[in-house]
Order: sequence, then structure tokens, then C-alpha cells
Amino acid sequence: MPRAAIYYRVSTIDQSVDGQIKELRRYAKRRKFKIAGEYVDQCSGAARTRPQLDEMMADIRQRKADVVLVWAFDRFARSTSHLVSTLEELQSLGVDFISYKQQIDTSTAAGKLTFTVLAAIAEFEREMIRERVKTGMVNAKKAGTKSGNPIGRPKISAAKQSQIRNMREDGASYAQIAKRLKLGKSCVFRYANV
Repeated sequence: MPRAAIYYRVSTIDQSVDGQIKELRRYAKRRKFKIAGEYVDQCSGAARTRPQLDEMMADIRQRKADVVLVWAFDRFARSTSHLVSTLEELQSLGVDFISYKQQIDTSTAAGKLTFTVLAAIAEFEREMIRERVKTGMVNAKKAGTKSGNPIGRPKISAAKQSQIRNMREDGASYAQIAKRLKLGKSCVFRYANV
């Protein structure tokens, strides 16, 4: 009997996962899945941290489930790239993925095809971003060469660098030095530790 990890998410505290829970439990029963764990997060779709999703993935890495069952892609993943990278990890672990609303099941031929298409789209997006960055760097280099402005962080004078180190040795904090010399804290940190 396959073991299912079921993940639920609602965006706000006043929303309820009851509808998702009932439907997905019924679905698991129909498919003869043993429910290995249920994980519920209450946070927005863009939230960087989802404690229950992280816990579920840790359990899956420990081979506690054979299939992940979710209500819908948007309840599960933050973005297409997050969805694809998670599906790739599940695939490498031999764990199937089912999205109830989209009727996507990676244990079927149609589900595998959908996953392949999603992976191709995500790779296309990554390649487009790489191309834009390369083009931007080439254009910035050309512009920097003509105008004399270097690419990257501007250098500060040796005198200012010495001033940073001296102030730091006298016990000034990074924030105090940054404020006094009108520099960013990361810049102060970088030169104080040279």
C-alpha cells in the first residue's frame, strides 16, 4: 500500500483547509493510499519559509512516503521554478506527485509528460535570464569603457580605506563608520576586514 504525504496550504488564518482535507483524504482512500503524514501551512503563496512543507520534504528524504498529494500547484509551490525543482527532487527519490485539481499524477504517462513540459519551460526561463544578464554585462562593459565608469562596485580611495580601519580599531561600529563616512555598511565591512 503506497504511503501518501498530504500537503495543505491556506493564505490567511481565517481561511480553512477543511474542504481540501476532506477531498484529499477521500481521494487517498479511493487510491488505497496509507496516509503517512498531513502537513498544513497558513501563509501567503510567496512566503519564503513554509515550516510544514520543509518538514514534509525532510520526511520524504527519509523515505517516509511514496507519493505527495496536494490540492493544486498554487497551494504547493511558490513559483514554476520551485515546482519544477521540487518535482525533480521527488523524481530522484522515486516519489510520485499528484495535484488533485489539475489531475496531474507523475505515476502516469500523461503526468510524466506534463512534468517534462514544465521542466522544459523552467529551463527556458533560466536560459532567458542568463541571456539577459550576459547582454546587460556586455552593454555595461561597453558603456563603462566609453565613460570611464567601471563595472561592479566603485573603489574607494586608499585614504578612506585607512580611515575605516582606524575608526574600527578605535572601537567604532560598522554602522557608525558608514554613517560618518557616508558609505554603505557592506562597503565598510569589506574594507575594515582587508
